[in-house]
Amino acid sequence: MAAVVLLVAACNGDGNDDGNEDPPSPEPTNDTAEPDETNGHTPVTPSPPATPVSGPVEPTDVDEIVTGLDAPWSIAFLSDGEALVSQRDDATIVHVTDTGEVTEVGEVPDVEGAEEGGLLGIAFDPESPDTLYVYATMGDENTVSRTTYNGDGFGEFETVFDGIPAHPYHNGGRIAFGPDGMLYVSTGDAGNEPSSQDPDSPAGAILRITPDGEIPDDNPIDDSPVYAYGLRNVQGLAFDDDERLWSSEFGPATVDELNLIEAGGNYGWPEVEGIAGDERFIDPEHEWPVEEASPSGLAYHADTLFMASLRGERLWQIPIPDGEAGEPQAFLDDYGRLRDVVGAPDGTLWVLTNNTDGRGDPREGDDRILRVTLG
Repeated sequence: MAAVVLLVAACNGDGNDDGNEDPPSPEPTNDTAEPDETNGHTPVTPSPPATPVSGPVEPTDVDEIVTGLDAPWSIAFLSDGEALVSQRDDATIVHVTDTGEVTEVGEVPDVEGAEEGGLLGIAFDPESPDTLYVYATMGDENTVSRTTYNGDGFGEFETVFDGIPAHPYHNGGRIAFGPDGMLYVSTGDAGNEPSSQDPDSPAGAILRITPDGEIPDDNPIDDSPVYAYGLRNVQGLAFDDDERLWSSEFGPATVDELNLIEAGGNYGWPEVEGIAGDERFIDPEHEWPVEEASPSGLAYHADTLFMASLRGERLWQIPIPDGEAGEPQAFLDDYGRLRDVVGAPDGTLWVLTNNTDGRGDPREGDDRILRVTLG
């Protein structure tokens, strides 16, 4: 069990960037470290469910339930409270029990990505709990595919959406099913900044598609999968209790963003960055200096958004009890880069560290899953 360290919202961080500025070759923009060779786990007793509260949530315990993961990227929970975790660089998926047992259950075929590309987001379809969706880099494009998980492995992988531009940097990659049953897909500008201002381009956007990969009739742009655009590199998606969509986004060099997504909204990249006050674009709800954030995964729990930070090496919480984003607070700064945060069925949060992806400073036991119990 590790102690929780609280930080004030204005604290400074250090670490490697994760998508904030275009680095000199061969350094990438956002991610760094040598892969850890171990693949063990530390079983612990499951924590009790957290009690939802209004306003900021106080963490009480942090348990390391898994160690030895290799460049993990995304967590998707099964209906029984166990989870699958994607590993970016070798395109494998591991099964994790709530006591920390880890078993590799399959590899996604044809994944070919460099730097920030590879096997990225995964999500189960709530209406078909055995159907897993994956977002992955396949050479010069990113694709969304699906398969059936039978508890021991996967069936055939079927591509449901392709043609998303890929690049060593800025691939987006987070996927999430909304309350409407549609699949929401975050993409990056893939090194082509003007494409983010093209409402017909799938790059630099949040896409909304049916589970079969079709364009819904009620999308805000006719005959387009684009739900919102003007985005640089979205890596976090979360729906709140009012069914509103929030996203976390890498800025280039000055600020990172938390956005409340509106259907058809233009968020300004590359014309503006952060809170610009330009009536042509939608401003973010919050912005952070890049050294304090480089945000990735995003989760909603107990009237609060939780945002994993890579370069910032901390977990931010942003209370939204009255529907508006309150003052951010930070904690969980002892574990290096954080890639994903997901609400578990038992009311805890599972947090992925990301120090073995080539940009962090791996320590013994990295990478790991932390289970955070909230008061």
